[in-house]
Amino acid sequence: MDGKSSGATTPFLREAAATEENHGGERPREPWKGELVKSIVYAGLDAIITSFSLISSISAGRLSSVDVLVLGFANLVADGISMGFGDYVSSNTERDVAVKERLVTEWEVTNRRRGQEQALLNRYRDLGMNIDDATTVVNIFAKYEDIMVDEKMVQNGILSPDDGEKPWKKGLITFGAFLVFGSAPILAFIILIPFTHNDTHKFIGACILSALALAALGAAKAKIAGQNYALSISGTLFNGALAGFAAYMIGWVLRDVAGLED
Repeated sequence: MDGKSSGATTPFLREAAATEENHGGERPREPWKGELVKSIVYAGLDAIITSFSLISSISAGRLSSVDVLVLGFANLVADGISMGFGDYVSSNTERDVAVKERLVTEWEVTNRRRGQEQALLNRYRDLGMNIDDATTVVNIFAKYEDIMVDEKMVQNGILSPDDGEKPWKKGLITFGAFLVFGSAPILAFIILIPFTHNDTHKFIGACILSALALAALGAAKAKIAGQNYALSISGTLFNGALAGFAAYMIGWVLRDVAGLED
């Protein structure tokens, strides 16, 4: 029986191998997967730009290094908590929506099976299947209610409630990433304390550390998404520079032009 079974599958295997050989070419780079990666990149970018923008506005207002450290770390922790809790609430809401959507889909598959089968049939025909193949696929799905529910969920663009990371884990990762990456601009003021009392030098150091952190995050984003490294790094640096420049100009205008000073 094993011999017959093996012989029966040989033509299919030969056809698949021939198809792979005909396509040829180099396999595209596969991006890193996981929702936690998204949380790290998003929180990291926001943290660096937020901290650097705050430091830029404080420096333009000619406040002291102590002001930078106090306001910087207070803002960093407060924003980190807000970001982490926001990610947790958002992920939890998505999961609750998915649970309710699955209940609705299960009811429709059970009580309106004919309409659901017709909807799947129309979808597969729209994707390019002929009527016979589409009917065969739908008839197979119709035998397995759970699989048909999953297929309808995917068709509606909703993941299963059991898929993805736990909401609390995403919130914790977002909070940690925000603190780690957001500390980069502030660290310059701490590192340079033994070497200089010049706040301008410390601000320049913050600019350099912020640029290095943004470049590293841009490279990580390129690696994760399989993007061009130069474009990704340039994009993150431009984003940070634009936000920092805007914050610096606002601080300068409010102090020197509008006359808002002690």
